[in-house]
Amino acid sequence: MTEQTTISFVVRGPIARPDLPGLCVRLRGEITSHNARCALCEVGGLGADAVAVDALARLRMTARRCGCVFQPRGWSRKLGDLVALMGLQEILLD
Repeated sequence: MTEQTTISFVVRGPIARPDLPGLCVRLRGEITSHNARCALCEVGGLGADAVAVDALARLRMTARRCGCVFQPRGWSRKLGDLVALMGLQEILLD
């Protein structure tokens, strides 16, 4: 039986929409290589814009597809407010 772990994954900004597929590939690789069941994602370096929210949503979907829990950490108040305004707070934090 292989060990199941928690990984830390850092997303630094600024990011652009073309960066999103690469972020997801990177996260999937980390989850797979460590057999992770939880991904703690440090997002304190992200700005508060639609691309950052899109990145969070895509990273969450990537983690879920790998059978992994996605937990964003350290987001700014502005980014948290934007996530809530877009109606995604419960989805990103479940």
